[in-house]
Amino acid sequence: MVGKDREIEIMDCTLRDGEQTNGVSFLPHEKLMIARYLLSEVGVDRIEVASARVSEGEKDAVSMVCNYARQHGMLNRVEVLGFVDGEKSVDWITECGCKTINLLAKGSLKHCQCQLKKTPEKHIDDIKAVIAYAHSKGMDVNLYLEDWSQGMRDSRDYVWAMMDALKDEGIVRFLLPDTLGILNPLNSYEYTRAMTDRYPDTKFEFHAHNDYDMAVGNSLMAVEAGCSGLHVTVNGLGERCGNAPLSSIHVMLKDQMHVKEHIDETTLMEISNIVAGYSGIGYSPNTPVIGENVFTQVAGVHADGDNKAHLYSNALVPERFGRHREFALGKNSGKANIVRNLEDIGLELTKEQTKAVTQRITELGDKKQLVTQDDLPYIVSDVLKHSSPEQTVKLVSYMVSTSYGLKPIASLKVSINGKEYEADSTGDGQYDAFVKALRKIYKEKLNRTFPLLQNYAVTIPPGGRTDALVQTVITWNDGEKQWRTRGLDADQTEAAIQATIKMLNMIEEAENASLRNKE
Repeated sequence: MVGKDREIEIMDCTLRDGEQTNGVSFLPHEKLMIARYLLSEVGVDRIEVASARVSEGEKDAVSMVCNYARQHGMLNRVEVLGFVDGEKSVDWITECGCKTINLLAKGSLKHCQCQLKKTPEKHIDDIKAVIAYAHSKGMDVNLYLEDWSQGMRDSRDYVWAMMDALKDEGIVRFLLPDTLGILNPLNSYEYTRAMTDRYPDTKFEFHAHNDYDMAVGNSLMAVEAGCSGLHVTVNGLGERCGNAPLSSIHVMLKDQMHVKEHIDETTLMEISNIVAGYSGIGYSPNTPVIGENVFTQVAGVHADGDNKAHLYSNALVPERFGRHREFALGKNSGKANIVRNLEDIGLELTKEQTKAVTQRITELGDKKQLVTQDDLPYIVSDVLKHSSPEQTVKLVSYMVSTSYGLKPIASLKVSINGKEYEADSTGDGQYDAFVKALRKIYKEKLNRTFPLLQNYAVTIPPGGRTDALVQTVITWNDGEKQWRTRGLDADQTEAAIQATIKMLNMIEEAENASLRNKE
């Protein structure tokens, strides 16, 4: 059934079924903006924008969307869900300016008898009356068989009776919803194929729900079984566990099914972000196609393989979606990841420098979950400007603490020229307490002056993350000499302490060099 000659229609239900997500309610202008982008940029074939008779605000929204679509020759691509309620839904939709009703009928005997309290014959008569009235108003009619999946499982004769009675009533498409998300790929194929075999001249579309995390797989099998259309929502929004996500359905149809559809995949990130912004519901970083992390390689071996022969790439190359592949920086990244990131920002280092930067990133990765490319220039500066072959001043251990209503306390142990010293102190802050403890050691135990802090600057790489690396640059005065050092860490106090130890090593190195020259 599948192949390059087949064309699948995509109907986006974000503005109707997606708005049934708990806590989601789009304002009229938000519906218009989403509808415009879906129709004009993304390229979905049709959009379902509302349920009839919900509210006056909803009526305004549908009217705005229909007015826009009419002005741009796209009114036939806008649809509204209506009900078997005589003339009420048809009149409401007509007043909005819409020309297509998706009529919600019952697709299982249980729903017909228990919810409507009607016989199948009575329900069919009522459906026919609404269809006839809609046609008299110049409307197209699609028909939802609500709870169709349970109908096929438990009351297939009822489904056949509905289809036999309605297939010649001028219905454009029959819409097959897995209303409760109970299907799996096997029975999705079985039930859909039964429909397409029995009614080969009828257009069927599949409407998946994701309760068992099967919406995409079920949709694939419905296409395999002969469905001519699929229903989706942006970011998989929808009642309970949501519907089949637009982005996943697109790549499945294009890459796996090799059928025709009209989605512009370069717009998928933008529409996902628009809907996330208006709905207030974001999507996971590992969401296929659109997630923040899906084109990021973490393991260094993956970057190495990509560098050599694209060994860790598949058909979902990020450039298709207006994105680019990233190589994460951290304890698992390795030299290959770091080299790729250095290339991206235009930095070229020697092998020795790259090794030093790799070692520093590994150390930082042990302390925080992620080092970003924005952090990289800071790390390179930190390593290259203050690398020292031998540390004469080493921080053996330290503890800083702060408590409400009490001054911060620092306790530390340092090794200076091979000898260890300890001191404690309080201060106006954790770092102030640390420096005062160091001053004690230099004054009381070494009989030496400690440089004066002249300037203290803190910068954070772009991104605004709470775990972002902090760069602390400190300027010191030591008599006529001035020292400037920097520290880099996810913790600001730790960064400042690193800068301080580097400064002391620079002083010791200068002192030792002076002594050697005198000799």
